[in-house]
Amino acid sequence: MDAIALSRLQFALTAGFHWLFVPLTLGLIILVAFMETMYVRTGDRVYLNMTKFWGKLFLINFAVGVVTGITLEFQFGMNWAEYSKYVGDIFGAPLAIEATVAFFLESTFLGIWIFGWKKISKKAHLFAVWMVALGSNLSALWILIANAWMQHPVGYILKDGRAEMVDFGALIFSSHAWAKFFHAVSSGWVVASFFVMGVSAYHLLKKNETEFFKKSLKFGAVFGLAASLFLALIGDTSGVQVAKTQPSKFAAMESLWETQSGAPEYILAIPDSKNERNTIEILPIPKLASFLAFHDWNAEVKGLKEFAPDMRPPVGLTFFSFRAMVGLGTYFILVTALALFFIRKGNIQDKSWFLKVLLFSIPLPYIAGELGWIVAEVGRQPWIVYGLMKTADAVSKNLSSAHVVLSLVGFVAFYGLLGIIDFMLLIKYSKKGPEKA
Repeated sequence: MDAIALSRLQFALTAGFHWLFVPLTLGLIILVAFMETMYVRTGDRVYLNMTKFWGKLFLINFAVGVVTGITLEFQFGMNWAEYSKYVGDIFGAPLAIEATVAFFLESTFLGIWIFGWKKISKKAHLFAVWMVALGSNLSALWILIANAWMQHPVGYILKDGRAEMVDFGALIFSSHAWAKFFHAVSSGWVVASFFVMGVSAYHLLKKNETEFFKKSLKFGAVFGLAASLFLALIGDTSGVQVAKTQPSKFAAMESLWETQSGAPEYILAIPDSKNERNTIEILPIPKLASFLAFHDWNAEVKGLKEFAPDMRPPVGLTFFSFRAMVGLGTYFILVTALALFFIRKGNIQDKSWFLKVLLFSIPLPYIAGELGWIVAEVGRQPWIVYGLMKTADAVSKNLSSAHVVLSLVGFVAFYGLLGIIDFMLLIKYSKKGPEKA
């Protein structure tokens, strides 16, 4: 493999690994904040114990997630120096705001929340945890604004071979950026919901702290259904954005080769990225792709033939990742709705088969999130900044394959160790249950 392919692999592995921690952080802190809110409102110590138990799991995940995010930024200088020079004036601004505003807000109030028990009033302590939740999600906002600019560049001019910002408002108020933000963070909310439901289901199967974990499961199910429905809604909005701003990606998502009005949606296909004659398309739903793209059953959708062969993204990986992601999203809605049905009937603790479904569903929202990023990033190829800069032109000059291999091995070993530590701690303290009064 050459330096470009290795650099892409390295960034994909490190970014994908980092995203194993981010979504749980984004969602679990909101659930913890709601739990503490219920404690302050009712004085019920069950909610206090819930806050401390789930808060401990949040802190374990948060600590490792911060470490895994730091190395990503180093790669912009080491592996992607040409990209950094080309777009640094634009890309650097939201990342700097994320570090100096959102992360400091989050970390400052996190310290107050950790060490403030019995030292500040209940309401002040509650305010602190909500500020942590706000800071966590604001961090995601600024990072996703930066990524959205790569997908749909706005508010810039080209000067002396570089992209320079001329409209900061266009950058932060881009409809693509906000659709991407809500899509990504709501997927994190679903991750946290299924984590809480799955761990609660484990303890209900063990008949351990039944009242505690029935309440926890209800929190997860209510939040999970709301997040799953919102995710489906914002996913539709994101699809419209992609069709308008990245037509080659949308064509790959649908394995659509011919430009046509009333384009069908294929439930299944065996795509060939280079030759449409080798593509096998199965189970078409008439006009559905046009409706998903433009909310118009007869709208024209560009096919892959509109783009030169070297301007087409990998079709197979994009197509299957998109369908698997959508299928899992539908599953999340059904499972959370069924959980609430059993909770309402008051017999969920007796549904051992369903509790096992919840337990073994914990990894699925993580997988769905990773699939979403595959669609976003693989579907953008061959561009690193859509329509402006190709990925092949963004890699650092004079970067040897040997250097990338060395750093790649180091990252894999270091991240692998962090992952083992994190998962062992999460499993250990999840199984341990809440501290006894």
